Amino acid sequence: MKTKIKEVEKVLDIVPMKNWKVYKQRPLMVAGPCSAETEEQVMETARLLAESGRVDVFRAGMWKPRTRPDSFEGVGTEGLKWLKQVKEHYGLPTAVEVATEKHVYEALKFGIDILWIGARTSVNPFAMQSISDALQGVNTMVMVKNPINPEPDLWVGAVERLCKAGIKHVGAIHRGFSSYEKTAYRNQPKWQIAIELRQRIPDIPLLCDPSHMGGHRKFILDLAQKAMDLNYDGLMIESHIDPDNALSDKKQQLTPSDLVQLISQIVLRDPETKDSDFINALHELRSQIDIYDDQLLDILESRMLVAETIGKYKKEHNITILQSARWKEILTRAIEKGEKRGLSSDFITVILEAIHQESINHQMKVMKEA
Repeated sequence: MKTKIKEVEKVLDIVPMKNWKVYKQRPLMVAGPCSAETEEQVMETARLLAESGRVDVFRAGMWKPRTRPDSFEGVGTEGLKWLKQVKEHYGLPTAVEVATEKHVYEALKFGIDILWIGARTSVNPFAMQSISDALQGVNTMVMVKNPINPEPDLWVGAVERLCKAGIKHVGAIHRGFSSYEKTAYRNQPKWQIAIELRQRIPDIPLLCDPSHMGGHRKFILDLAQKAMDLNYDGLMIESHIDPDNALSDKKQQLTPSDLVQLISQIVLRDPETKDSDFINALHELRSQIDIYDDQLLDILESRMLVAETIGKYKKEHNITILQSARWKEILTRAIEKGEKRGLSSDFITVILEAIHQESINHQMKVMKEA
């Protein structure tokens, strides 16, 4: 069910990214180490990033939610003192992750400018409500990372809780979604979920975290470029003066110089244009898309009518709806034909599975008829 956008808008007084006091130009760049480890490491990383002139906000993790015990879990409150020095010495606004009420109070006490809520926290409504309550009356920017589960309602719900607590400046960070299946990326992007978030809460500032999404520095540029092509407002990228010896997530961090080089390679595209030739050509192409969409719907309708007829035959002969061998045959053939047409196997699988499920639903209705 779609979120009640009007209800959200009553409490969601989001400041567009272009109006942020820290904003310079798109993309807004948030960078810094995965974890604050030592004062020297934090200050030197911040110095190099500040001198580059390409970073707008300095980030560092203080409390690290680790999957296994006995891993480095952060330096805690002590590191907030270093972030205060970063702001005083280099003029960079600071950002830190919070997961509990105590984290919120400690971060605010040290003047942290932006708080973000991690994926392991945003998935938990109880934790989100506790943090939202702790932030009541605070005029601080709060960014919500997508939950670990690929469920749009969880993400939207986390934003809503903050808004209903009176938080005026709320944004989102897309860092990808956990999956049992192993893929090249640490977390599957599932870009469509971030797109849906934007559709359901228009104008929400949206950043991408390609470091956690890819899990390795070799993927960061490609993921960052995709985010910019989708008109994201900014990027959060991890940077460490000595990534190979970092105490957490060493493979996905870049040196400050490598980060600057990566930023220079990103191509920024305009979200809109006043070029009349382009607008007219795009309108014509979109009209063609509309025609094809209508044809697809007509074909799907015809297919479902055939599925219903098959359902009647199965009912008359007391045959089960699901025929696994037949389904496997359909999918295999479709993937083979689709790939010859430049369509990926993942795309074909998703489309066919949805069609197959709808066919089953139609046949179920036939089976239930008197």
